[in-house]
Amino acid sequence: MKRIAIYHLETLLMIARLGTFRAAAERLNTTQPAISARVREVELQLGVQLFRREGRRMVLTTRGRQLVQACEPHWAGLEQALMEASDFSGATGVVRIGSGEMAASTCLTDLVVEIQRDLPGVTMEVELDLTRRMVERLLAGTCDIVLLAGPVASPGVRTAPIGSLDLVWVANPAVARNHAAGTLPGVWSLPVQSPLHGETMAALDALPRAPRSVSTCNNVRTLIDVIVRGAGAAVLPEMMIREELASGVLVEVLPRPARRIHFEVGIRDREQEPLVLELFRRASALRVDPGAVG
Repeated sequence: MKRIAIYHLETLLMIARLGTFRAAAERLNTTQPAISARVREVELQLGVQLFRREGRRMVLTTRGRQLVQACEPHWAGLEQALMEASDFSGATGVVRIGSGEMAASTCLTDLVVEIQRDLPGVTMEVELDLTRRMVERLLAGTCDIVLLAGPVASPGVRTAPIGSLDLVWVANPAVARNHAAGTLPGVWSLPVQSPLHGETMAALDALPRAPRSVSTCNNVRTLIDVIVRGAGAAVLPEMMIREELASGVLVEVLPRPARRIHFEVGIRDREQEPLVLELFRRASALRVDPGAVG
């Protein structure tokens, strides 16, 4: 009988899921040479080639695909049984969490604190980016779970809603007075890849007069600072500027847009790793604004 260790199977399945030796090494907290050595050991034991290189990705051969398909349900069941036996407290590994900035400012911290408290053996790598790039990274296997402004309509991604945020047209008081006198200020928004940009442009279509300019900034906090300093007006999530509105640093200058920004948590549709599925379950209970309805 061929002597294949459990970590050999784990390695094969991780490469098959993520597509590269490098991604598998990062997930398994080891080195790329160690991953290559494990694959060679399995291929020598079985006497068959399991992977072939296509560009920068490693693709399963026919025999490799057959082996992975046969072993994956058993491996997933073993992982699930071991983690459930310890209530997931013994879970280990590296989990890569992607988030848009608006989601990060509202509910990402709650998820990170919960993971650190309940799953102390899990190492987190958190990265912020625009929605489109986060979805691309998720599909490429370089990210495991994402918190994003949605809806995310992408094949291969499984999502769950985590609430929505009201939007408000705001400016600083001086800009608001000029606007009341008939001077339409310039408008600021996130870049075109952001759902907030689309909501801003939809709101502009409802105005009787177009603004003199529409500028963009790819950082929400900087965008808020720009508006506070009097550079123009912007459509912003109400929750992120409640303090500024309460203190009078920012004021509403136009009726609130009817539409809201919706948020979702997403994983790969075919994700089978129990730890990622458990984090998806936990993240699905988050709300970007716990006091909001809808």
